[in-house]
Amino acid sequence: MKLIFTQGPSINTRVVVALVVSVALMVFDHRQHHLEGLRSALAVLLSPLQVAINIPRNAGLWISENLVARSTLITRNQALQKENLLLQVHQQKLAALEAENMRLRNLLDSSFKIGDRVLIAELVAVDLDPYRQQVTVNKGSTSGIYQGQPVLDAKAVMGQVTHVNPFTSTVLLITDARHALPVEVNRNGLRTVAMGTGRIDVLELPHLPNNADIKAGDLLVSSGLGGRFPRGYPVAKVTSVTRNPGQPFALIEARPTSRLDQAREALLVWTLDSIQGLNLATEPDTPAPEQGDVLP
Repeated sequence: MKLIFTQGPSINTRVVVALVVSVALMVFDHRQHHLEGLRSALAVLLSPLQVAINIPRNAGLWISENLVARSTLITRNQALQKENLLLQVHQQKLAALEAENMRLRNLLDSSFKIGDRVLIAELVAVDLDPYRQQVTVNKGSTSGIYQGQPVLDAKAVMGQVTHVNPFTSTVLLITDARHALPVEVNRNGLRTVAMGTGRIDVLELPHLPNNADIKAGDLLVSSGLGGRFPRGYPVAKVTSVTRNPGQPFALIEARPTSRLDQAREALLVWTLDSIQGLNLATEPDTPAPEQGDVLP
């Protein structure tokens, strides 16, 4: 007598097979990068889903904003007008200082270049855990985004682009354990490296001797070394300096000045150096640019 229903592989067998296939695909993609096209295609297909997921949130924000009382809106508008006036005054001062600084650097035959341009992008996904700290923005290769591009917010450095799809990009945050950023102490120019720890509010400054001139409250800014990040952008503030006479290096921690866990928008930055580098990369027999300060 034949069985009407034949029993297939068990659940455990199916799970093991799925895990083996998944690991094999991950290893194959990591070494050969043959699945890059498939990943980009999947990212394109999932872009509408990311937009759809944000529809309830955006709708809720729109409703809450439209329920604000008229008097509150008037007060806020007046405050914004005053703030805008002050910002315009500061902008005029900065423009004058920038022009004067440029004239002095030209006299010194400096290689300094200005003309940074930025593109505002919205965060569509956030992944903050101890093993991976990254966000996804709604700008990709169709907007000119490139791998290794520095990313800022309104206050400081956020991270850099590590993967580019046609309509979205992945940004590795400076707090990711794989990220390293050349910085200097704004007070005295002491150079070091800010290392991610996997914690959203902590960076480490390794390999500084116990007698290094650094203290809690010092502002760390990007040094520009490595050519990835523009110089002079705020990165973090030193929160603690522990000097142990029995150890060769001090234990130094800093807190990012960027609001990495609250940001809703990001600024993708192009500098003249990066633009020239991309132009050179498109010419024949020109080496590709370096990948940036991301630890393996």
